[in-house]
Amino acid sequence: MTTEITPLQTAVAGEHAAVWVLGVIGAQAPEDSALRDQVTDAFRTHRSQRDHLVARITALGGVAVPAEPGYTLGDVSSSSAAWAAALEVEKKAAAVYADLVAHATGSDRSWAVTALVECAIRQLRFRGSPEIFPGTSELANR
Repeated sequence: MTTEITPLQTAVAGEHAAVWVLGVIGAQAPEDSALRDQVTDAFRTHRSQRDHLVARITALGGVAVPAEPGYTLGDVSSSSAAWAAALEVEKKAAAVYADLVAHATGSDRSWAVTALVECAIRQLRFRGSPEIFPGTSELANR
């Protein structure tokens, strides 16, 4: 696997997890709720990003890593727990994209920066706090 494909594989694996977890949260969220609306929007975005990454890996001559059969969901038994679980998805996705920004070049890096910014915005929508450096926990207190 080339060094160009490896960070993309990590990102697609993260997107597989995000799509799965958000799908479960969305299926359990009450209809006509702000939670369901936000989760549905995030689900669609992550699915699109996953598809973009798979296409990019394929264009580079690789085969994207497959999705796992399941992922750790966490507690979604209440509305507040579901909001927190969705926020955790975005925090993990931001970390994945921060790593991709650090390791990618050219158009892949530009695309990853946009994805990282979108994760940071969704964190706020899922009741998160603004971060100076989203996706980089080691820089959070600076």
